[in-house]
Formats: sequence, structure tokens, C-alpha cells
Amino acid sequence: MLRPSGLPEELQTLERTLVMGILNVTPDSFSDGGKFATTQHAIAQGLHLKSTGADIIDVGGESTRPGASRVSVQEELDRVIPVVAGLSERGVTVSVDTMRACVAREATRAGAKIINDVSGGKSDPDMLTTMADLSIPFILMHWRGPSDAMESLATYQDVVGDVCVELGNQVTRAIESGIKHENIVLDPGLGFAKTVEQNWPLLQNLDALQNLGFPLLVGASRKKFLGELLADENGARGVDEREAATTAITTMLALRRVWAVRVHNTQDAFDAVTVVQRLQIL
Repeated sequence: MLRPSGLPEELQTLERTLVMGILNVTPDSFSDGGKFATTQHAIAQGLHLKSTGADIIDVGGESTRPGASRVSVQEELDRVIPVVAGLSERGVTVSVDTMRACVAREATRAGAKIINDVSGGKSDPDMLTTMADLSIPFILMHWRGPSDAMESLATYQDVVGDVCVELGNQVTRAIESGIKHENIVLDPGLGFAKTVEQNWPLLQNLDALQNLGFPLLVGASRKKFLGELLADENGARGVDEREAATTAITTMLALRRVWAVRVHNTQDAFDAVTVVQRLQIL
């Protein structure tokens, strides 16, 4: 299993897929927006996620759901930094979900160990050089444009081939900017500039993504394509009723030895990857 460098030893030595718990410190994220918008509630939720199986807590202060508008730099900092500091002080390995270089730098000072940029360094021209300077793991997601435009950008000749080529181009830019190969993690960006149906070929062809030669993070948790798959006469399955489908995908990803899954329900994900690990050592 490929792993990024620079993580705590206890995470580097684990042979199973890691569980990254989602902690949205926002009022408008698609699944849990507003639930953990205060620092106190967010830290408590982060500790809960860790206690129920999260290896990493991914803190985000800006919603990236389709159609979302950006918040100011100061608002993002005010949301994220106290939570990062509070969790880091309690021994939690924290990732920060941000597209801004200044937020990445301040989060690292507050204790973050990973930066998760859904734009893969495309949104902020300073992000790649900042990450080269910080020299910590950088999750680089496939991205074609901002949230308020991405649904119009889901046109592909071959979604798997195109995503691999575009991710490869993003990696080239990252390495040319000084980011070390061993610090890069890739994310295919399920739901980002992808139609409901375009997500499935990416999951079916993980080998193509893994052949790029980097650890892989996949975030399928509670996303729209699962709700549409499970639709009935009343319409798409609700966000809070997509957990079993999410866990099924987590199990498949663990069997494929993906580095990490990004999920809302860390206990179910932890249980799934633990079962897979037990089967793989028999």
C-alpha cells in the first residue's frame, strides 16, 4: 500500500486503509452544515470521530458542495484555526480542507499535518510553492473549476482516461513547483465536475488511478450519486440514508488497498476496513 511520508509513525505502519473523518465547520455543507459551526462543538465532534475510528480528522471551513459561494479568507481562518489547534493539542492528526495557501500555512502552524486541496493547487497560484515549502502531505484532487461552475464542466471523452491525464498534469505542476513525490496523495474528485453516472467508472477502474503511482484518497461518503442509485418513487435517497451504500464502497476501496477513505460515519468505515484487514491476513 502506497503511503505519503511525514505522517505520525502509528499511521505509517498501519496495513489497512485509513479512515479520514469529515469535520465541516460551516453552515452550508451538504451533509452536516451548521451542526458543528462553533469551535466548541467542532472540537467535541472531532474527538468523537477519533474515538469511533478516525485516523485523521479533515477540518474544512468552506463548503465545496455544487453551487456553493466562497467565504472570505478571514472567515475561513476564524472557523478553522481554533479547531485545528484544539484538536492538535489533544493528539489528533488533523488535515485541513482548503484551497488557500495562507490558510494552509496558518493551519500548519496550528498543528495540521496534511493539507487537502480540492482544487489540487489550481485555485490559489501560491498553493503549490507553499506546499513545497511546508513539505507535508498534500492531497491533490482532480478539479476543473469552482463549485458554482463545476456542474457545467462535466464533459469527458473518456472520464477515466481524462481524469488520469488531468491528474497527471496537476502532479507535474506540483513536482515542478518543488513538492516532493512522496508528499503527494491523489483524489479522483467524485462528484466534482462529474455527473451522477461518471462517478461509477472511476470507482470501477481504480487500477488506472493507482497506476499513477501515488497514494489514493477517495471521498464517496453520502454523495449525490449514491442517493440517485437508491432512488425510489419518492425520489433520490436522502443524505442521511446513504450510509449503508457508503460503507459498501468503503469495503470495496479497502479490498483494493486504497490509502484512505474520507467519510462522515467513522465507526462504520472503521469496522469495514478492520474486517477487510482481517480477511487479508488470513
